[in-house]
Amino acid sequence: MDNLQNPPSYRHDTVLPLPPEVSANAYAVDAACSGNPGPMEYQCIDLATGARVFHFGPVHGTNNIGEFLAIVHALALLDKQGITGKTIYSDSYNAILWVRKRQCKTKLRRDASTEQLYGIIARAESWLRTHPTTANPVVKWDTAKWGEVPADFGRK
Repeated sequence: MDNLQNPPSYRHDTVLPLPPEVSANAYAVDAACSGNPGPMEYQCIDLATGARVFHFGPVHGTNNIGEFLAIVHALALLDKQGITGKTIYSDSYNAILWVRKRQCKTKLRRDASTEQLYGIIARAESWLRTHPTTANPVVKWDTAKWGEVPADFGRK
């Protein structure tokens, strides 16, 4: 009877269970890497629908590189589509800092196994230098408070 008198409040702007302070007008990005370095991939999830927006990999790399590329990929996609005001959540402080500085500060060895990835990094850095990144805010996902970012691969 108490449940009928005091029903739980549900958000109607998302299909995912999101904390009230998290915008559903947002993308969440995350990367996964088996080993460091190792096979790396990243993805983006739309928080309003739960749909995967994009996925890349696996390629030989590091988790931090994947986190960086996922943010840039989301920013570039939104820019290309003319979308502004959509938040991008990432649980990687390093990747957010690299995006702000417009440079991937990786120490990954450059060799034949990483040359393709270094080309993608160079393209991402070039895009960051030639495009504004303020139209869609990049926000640190508070894992301690909110749990795993919705784009998490669930392999921990």
